[in-house]
Amino acid sequence: MVLAWVIITSFYILASLGSQGHMPHRLWFFLAAMVTISLGMHIAIRHYAPRSSQVLLPIATLLNGIGYVEIARWNSSQATYQSLWFLVSAIVVIVTLKLVRHVKDLDRYRYVTLTSAVALLLLPLVPGLGVSIYGARLWVALGPISFQPVEIAKILLAFFFASYFAANRELLSTPTQRLGHRLIVPPRTLIPILVAWIAAMGILAVENDIGFALLLFALFLALLWVATGLKTYVVLGLGLFAGGSLLAANFFPQVQARVSLWLDPWSAANFNYSHQLAYGWYSLAAGGVTGTGLGLGQSGTVPEITSDMIFAAVGEELGLLGILLVLALFALFVGEGFRIAQRAHSDYVRLAAVALAATVGIQAFVIMAGIVRLLPFTGITLPFMAYGGSSLVANYFIVALLLRISDENHTERHGGEVHAIVFAHE
Repeated sequence: MVLAWVIITSFYILASLGSQGHMPHRLWFFLAAMVTISLGMHIAIRHYAPRSSQVLLPIATLLNGIGYVEIARWNSSQATYQSLWFLVSAIVVIVTLKLVRHVKDLDRYRYVTLTSAVALLLLPLVPGLGVSIYGARLWVALGPISFQPVEIAKILLAFFFASYFAANRELLSTPTQRLGHRLIVPPRTLIPILVAWIAAMGILAVENDIGFALLLFALFLALLWVATGLKTYVVLGLGLFAGGSLLAANFFPQVQARVSLWLDPWSAANFNYSHQLAYGWYSLAAGGVTGTGLGLGQSGTVPEITSDMIFAAVGEELGLLGILLVLALFALFVGEGFRIAQRAHSDYVRLAAVALAATVGIQAFVIMAGIVRLLPFTGITLPFMAYGGSSLVANYFIVALLLRISDENHTERHGGEVHAIVFAHE
């Protein structure tokens, strides 16, 4: 944590020196707020989950801090709101660790989580509540506050998928029906894949949410493969994805536009909409290997630079080295989540940890790949870094749940060892 504080503070000072030519006016307030909030989370972890992973919170803090520096660099008012959401996120972490003592107990609420997730997904469609921005109907506005229910829905769906696959793992992975001279998995077990495919397409059609549809389907497919180990499901899932993509590109205007911008961003017809990406590419190119330097970039002309395109801002001012740092931090976060999953003592908890870590990893990959044109640009948030309260709170909620699973793993493992020693002694 101390190393994360030093790096973030150094970046904050350099950004102010580069852009304004003097030290930040509120440096001590910034430093005190950052240390107090993150230290409060650390103390709560030591109290409520003392045997949990020691690297998840520092990684999240460093990613959050790098993102905050860029947000403060380009929009001071958004930086103020983001710092408030950081405080709310810390409260969520502490409350979650206090209330959720055993993640395995959540398995009993499988259909409650599914129902809640569906309700949250449908909330933006309620007249008077839902708000459409850039063609996607993902936001809910309550007075001056707006948020994305999908950010919490993705976590609830992760728990539902984990519960479903843990309960049906044998059925999904054991070939019991004969086809000629071979045994195959019963065709009825393929129904969940078809349901996930239809759900993803339905989200595309109703809310024009390409990013979440891709995240949902990728998460479902990843958990299906982890639970069963059958490559057949992966091949079938990729086939359905290819077919669904072709169908969506031809019949859904939002998807058709995104694909057209991806394939031909420089055409006169598309550039009015793809200029956001084009300016982002110029920013990345200007950064080169080592970057222009914090506070010295020109990314202010990039639309939504603090949210959709914050990865481009980091690439310009920190260069390829900064991008590699961000990629390494996300890889460490996901890897630590998978390590926690490997040590779990039940299928449900193991799959839940995989789902939570994969959610962060897939979402980060989708937005970063969209910015560098590996995938169509979707505009979902970069976890921990992009401006947005609902995204930040949801991702810290994931951190708290992974920490609880990590502590639970350690307690059960050492509890089992103690019982074994007592039994052997007797």
